[in-house]
Amino acid sequence: MQTRKFGSAEGNGGSSPSYLIDTRIEELGDWRGDTLARVRGLIKQAVPDVVEEWKWRGVPVWSHAGMICTGETYKDYVKLTFAKGASLEDPSGLFNSSLEGNTRRAIDIHEDDEIDEKALTALIHAAVALNTA
Repeated sequence: MQTRKFGSAEGNGGSSPSYLIDTRIEELGDWRGDTLARVRGLIKQAVPDVVEEWKWRGVPVWSHAGMICTGETYKDYVKLTFAKGASLEDPSGLFNSSLEGNTRRAIDIHEDDEIDEKALTALIHAAVALNTA
């Protein structure tokens, strides 16, 4: 059994955002939790000093000098929404949702979808570069 530490983050009952994300992944207990954990790992690998946040009553958010993306879970997919996705180059065509807006772009990941880790990492790096420009 794994021991968890509680932080003192405001607005979420004293639990750290990282703990709340861990809990969400465990509560899902299916492919969505596995997918959320996988993309979270890619984000943390790409941006080692990424800030994890918990917003809007239960949405994991990853930030570095501004929001990078959110990780929402729905019945049939996991949605990664890039806050400034419309301004990012997406040569691999990962964005497949929220394409009509002027700001955000999203990637809907379904159960049997393959994740192009190299392309996703490139999008994460591009989002951080845009935030720090």
